Amino acid sequence: MYSPADPCGTAVLVCPGGGYNILAISHEGTDVCRWLNGLGVTAALLHYRVPNLRDAAFTDAQRAMGLLRRRSAEFGIRPDRIGLLGFSAGGHLAARVCAHDGPRMYAPVDDADEAPARPDFAVLIYPAYLADTNSPGGVSATLPAGAHCPPTFLVHAADDRSSPANSISWFLALRGAGVPAEMYVYESGGHGFGMKTSVPPTLREWPERCAEWMRDRGLVPALPP
Repeated sequence: MYSPADPCGTAVLVCPGGGYNILAISHEGTDVCRWLNGLGVTAALLHYRVPNLRDAAFTDAQRAMGLLRRRSAEFGIRPDRIGLLGFSAGGHLAARVCAHDGPRMYAPVDDADEAPARPDFAVLIYPAYLADTNSPGGVSATLPAGAHCPPTFLVHAADDRSSPANSISWFLALRGAGVPAEMYVYESGGHGFGMKTSVPPTLREWPERCAEWMRDRGLVPALPP
């Protein structure tokens, strides 16, 4: 858990990327938590199980969301303002949690597993494994993006080896389902830029675009006049 000096009541569960093989724990993890703290957001960094344990990672994310909601008073957060932010494979994991429209994928442990696992909003940064050209709408059939999904903010680079089609197809699926979504596709930046500063100047602005989106939705305080 990473707590801000002046919490606003919003919390975000952060899912680093790493291809489900490792966790890019700094520029897609701890650095992100500190940035969120600067906005007044309480951050929880998810150390989901790897390598190549996608279903285990999914249950880890569901369990973590339930814990945040059940213990919201302890953490000083609002149970109706808990988001999910994921990078690359972590973006796929976040989308999977958003899209799941059923019971937990594991046997309940305690009352935390009675709390809803779906986030109230989502931020997907160069998510992987979402696009499927053989599936209607171009989105993986295992991820039914429907009206039950939360408002979502997406970022991708056009020259990403993990095609921007992953974000674009998800964005279109959300919009088709009537879900509010906002997306930025930058000309260059490749894959895995996270919070790095060694990227094109325009790409370094994605955190501010995300912060603006969160302000517009009333998730973080407005800037002083």
